[in-house]
Amino acid sequence: MTEENFFYLGTLTKPFGLKGELCAFFDVDDCEKYYNLSSVFIDIEGEKIPYIIDKIQYRGKNQFVIKFQDIDIDNVNDFTHADLFLPLSMLPKLTGNKFYFHEVIGFEVVDQRLGLIGNCSGFMELSTNPIMKVTKEEKEILIPVNKDFIVDVDRDNKILQVDTPEGLVELYL
Repeated sequence: MTEENFFYLGTLTKPFGLKGELCAFFDVDDCEKYYNLSSVFIDIEGEKIPYIIDKIQYRGKNQFVIKFQDIDIDNVNDFTHADLFLPLSMLPKLTGNKFYFHEVIGFEVVDQRLGLIGNCSGFMELSTNPIMKVTKEEKEILIPVNKDFIVDVDRDNKILQVDTPEGLVELYL
């Protein structure tokens, strides 16, 4: 599997107890979907290595305690601050106007007022609000990812319909 076949799940934060368990923070909206994980990929020096989970317990506020096969009290510290990943195939399917960023890259972006403004070429994740990058010829248009701006996600035709404030797109053209 290549890097693009994974999504970031969270991070192992610190050892827990005396049995080789680790605390983990899952960076997800709905933790319930991950209560029964049987394995994850741990990023070790840039490589995603699969690890089997013996036991996983939800502790609240996106915190889990995990006991892995092959990780014990002697090597538990080696995994502190390691990132956790899962295959993209395990992402819950989104419908309607909700989308994963990787899902819409390459989609045509059509503004209700201006028509086709370009293709979605990526996203910038800022702490305040993510920004969609739209490429039109040699120019890059930046559009905040805001539920009020996203009108429709047409997955079949690969079209992302937006309604941007007047003047925003024109600023870049």
